[in-house]
Amino acid sequence: MVLKIRLENFYSIKDEVLLDFRAAKINTEGARSLSANAIDCGGEKVLKSIGLFGANASGKSNVIKAIAVCTRLILDSHLYNEGKSFGFAPFRFGGWANKPSVFSIDFIHDGIEYEYSFTLTNTEIRKESLFHYPNGRRAKVFVRDETKGMDKAKVYSFGDGVIHRPFDVATNTSRKSLYLSRASQMDRELGKKLYNFFSKNLLVEFAPLEFKKLDGLSASSLFARNKDLIFHALSICDSDISDIEIIQTPKIRSVNLLAPLSLFESAIPSYSFFQPDTYDTAVKFLTFHKADPEIPFDLFDEESAGTKQLFNMLFYLLDAVRNGKTFILDEFDLSLHTKLADFVIDMFHAGSSAQFLFTSHNTNLIDVKRLRRDQILFANKKEDGSTELYSLYDHKDFRENMDAEKGYLQGRFDAIPIVNTSLSALREILKERQAV
Repeated sequence: MVLKIRLENFYSIKDEVLLDFRAAKINTEGARSLSANAIDCGGEKVLKSIGLFGANASGKSNVIKAIAVCTRLILDSHLYNEGKSFGFAPFRFGGWANKPSVFSIDFIHDGIEYEYSFTLTNTEIRKESLFHYPNGRRAKVFVRDETKGMDKAKVYSFGDGVIHRPFDVATNTSRKSLYLSRASQMDRELGKKLYNFFSKNLLVEFAPLEFKKLDGLSASSLFARNKDLIFHALSICDSDISDIEIIQTPKIRSVNLLAPLSLFESAIPSYSFFQPDTYDTAVKFLTFHKADPEIPFDLFDEESAGTKQLFNMLFYLLDAVRNGKTFILDEFDLSLHTKLADFVIDMFHAGSSAQFLFTSHNTNLIDVKRLRRDQILFANKKEDGSTELYSLYDHKDFRENMDAEKGYLQGRFDAIPIVNTSLSALREILKERQAV
């Protein structure tokens, strides 16, 4: 379970931005009616979902990309050699390109709270730290500061007895690698435990089904277990699909784990931080329609973008909701009807401990009857070109009897493009172009 994520100096993000899943103390009638939107965690409320809204180029996707890059580093940095870049861009203006970037996450795993952070450039790790609360009190696991020189004894300090032979791991950790990643590789229990959190419990984007097994289950097994729910979801958009079958086809898949980051491609997400498998067979889904139930259609080649998007996403949604994972998606409702977007969010609110961080341009979701004020975040581009984040809860003059969507579209919360689309302005632009 994620409590908060902080990012600084990634892409359009300059100053620190905060994604805070810790629920604000809102005791209004509206908030009480949305009690299912938060998890009761030891007397503290934690949000099940956060929606990030804003204009094009405001930095919404950059927030997701930054989290994705940092997750990839945690999982793969022990494989990085000299000459390898970490594959992200810092903020480019005002000299920030030469400054380090910072990632920090607070989370709960197996009932224990952890604070993990690291500072990096595009070529090396500068700082890294891990603290935990094993008995409700903050305690150091390790602190790393590469700016102190080459002596590992000066660079690292450790809490007592938390990691077995911690300096052995430090000796084998280069400036290209995260200590946490190396500790997992060197069979340290805490390292493996937290590595598993980032590889299995923090899901950033998703891959087409034919590439992946979830929790050891094949796509065919997952489909068999969840077919009824899939049909229910498809029926929401009045689908005329009457049946779906799955078949195995001979095919050798070779997946390049070092391929460039691609969040969405042809409306079907193609990048995943799950570890893909290579199979000698691939799965194919065939759909049948009410007009003629005897004619099969290839789901991924012949159905609509929205149907493909929803079908792929549902398996990962079910995995997240049933197993209490955190799912992070950029433009999750791409090609989806607004009722289907509602359905996806409602799945997380119906679950017990799963979380959902998403971006969207669907203003229908900016609704305080569906989301608490602290669940609605806005991304705004400042005058210096950097991204800032703030919640609807931060606007203290907003009341829950007001129309949040209308206020957003009117520019009350700033995070919309200011565009003159009057006929006279457009005609003037067309006139100027014709003159040229």
